[in-house]
Amino acid sequence: MLCFFSALGGFLFGYDTGVVSGAMLLLKREWNLSSLWQELLVSSTVGAAAVAALCGGSMNGTLGRRRCILLASFIFSIGGFVLGFAPNKEVLLVGRITVGLGIGLASMTVPVYIAEVSPPLHRGQLVTINALFITGGQFVASVVDGLFSYASDGWRWMLGLSAAPALLQFVGFLFLPESPRWLVLRRIRGGQDVEEEHQAIQDSIEEEQREEGSGGVVLFRILRHAPTRRALIVGCGLQMFQQLSGINTVILLVLAVGFLLSAQNSPPITVPDRDNSSVCSSYSLCERCMLDPSCGFCYRENRSSVLDSSCVAVALESTDRADHGRYNAGPGLVWAYNFCPSSSSWVVLLGLVLYLASFAPGMGPMPWTVNSEIYPLWARSTGNACSSGVNWAFNVLVSLTFLHVAQYLTYYGAFFLYAALVAVALVFVVTSLPETRRLRLEDMEVLFSRPLCSASSAPPHADVQYTPVNGRDRSGSESETDLE
Repeated sequence: MLCFFSALGGFLFGYDTGVVSGAMLLLKREWNLSSLWQELLVSSTVGAAAVAALCGGSMNGTLGRRRCILLASFIFSIGGFVLGFAPNKEVLLVGRITVGLGIGLASMTVPVYIAEVSPPLHRGQLVTINALFITGGQFVASVVDGLFSYASDGWRWMLGLSAAPALLQFVGFLFLPESPRWLVLRRIRGGQDVEEEHQAIQDSIEEEQREEGSGGVVLFRILRHAPTRRALIVGCGLQMFQQLSGINTVILLVLAVGFLLSAQNSPPITVPDRDNSSVCSSYSLCERCMLDPSCGFCYRENRSSVLDSSCVAVALESTDRADHGRYNAGPGLVWAYNFCPSSSSWVVLLGLVLYLASFAPGMGPMPWTVNSEIYPLWARSTGNACSSGVNWAFNVLVSLTFLHVAQYLTYYGAFFLYAALVAVALVFVVTSLPETRRLRLEDMEVLFSRPLCSASSAPPHADVQYTPVNGRDRSGSESETDLE
């Protein structure tokens, strides 16, 4: 129950990032939104989430995890109602910013809360539930987009329905406890023996109080303390590479090859546009025409052949049709915006499937899982706030630069660039990320006592002794061990 209500924050995260694409298709037609306003409505949520994630560290320390999640769900509920009833684009922008604040606060608090209430043996599985809910939210968002795509004011339902799970999370957390202390552990774990885990938490609290007595900003104390500084570098690095791996543009090396094949077989322009004043008339291949957002590709199709193809300016009021001429109607004519007909589409589809299948159990949930467990108690809120802020900042960076990168490097060039960054990420993970499985949160610091490049060279828990306790570990599981 704890994980379910906590992971509703992940569901909201996934739902909002997924539903906005369908809503924008309706909004830009109904309100004739300019490109600037479309970019503002999409990126404002991400920007607000980055700010909220960075501020979430001090809020977690002051209010606690439970109250922060309550606040996040309350903010998201308000934002959902504002989006659903927005009378104009200015109010809609306020709603998008409000929703972003809730997402940012929840994104850094929920993994920490789940990690702190989980037994060491099951912590990774339970924190990953949050990532599962993110994916589930994106799936539900695509279904909702489809259901309301033809309804009157369908975008209001798409955006406004996000308030429902937010309200459910708020009500649920009214009855859930704060993250673990002695009585909370008793309540969560039932009759299991938690005395030693309680003692470890108590020791960590005392250490935190001593650290607080020394004064200073927590971030500066993290940077001065070598093991925690290394943990912060690893945590922020994972969040950075999660975004640089291309999640916002959905790539893999196979996708790069697919777009390369598509580019090499790009249909030529055979019927030049008569409007010489348009930049579209200067393109000779569909690929270059496609990369220009002001142009579209019009052609006739005879089985697998492309005939009578032209690059034409897009109508100002809609990208669904050309600005003028024969390209708006006619038997056998096909209007293509932002894509080219290609026999290599199956390669791109294969790359998409492989990418998602690999990202889902790896770089998708793991940066959040690792960041929720590698910091000592006194640095946990600030460390997660910094790493979450890095995630959202690089989210914005990749989103804002992708079209420009694609225009300069072409689509396949951009995807090869992301593939190279994934290779760098692999080296970073192999050399710097130690194994955290089965370790208590209070014992993570020992993993970062060595330099980063040698962090993963030692076997897991090399500096820790294990002792079976009557055939059972201290969390009550059969034939497992825990820290002495």
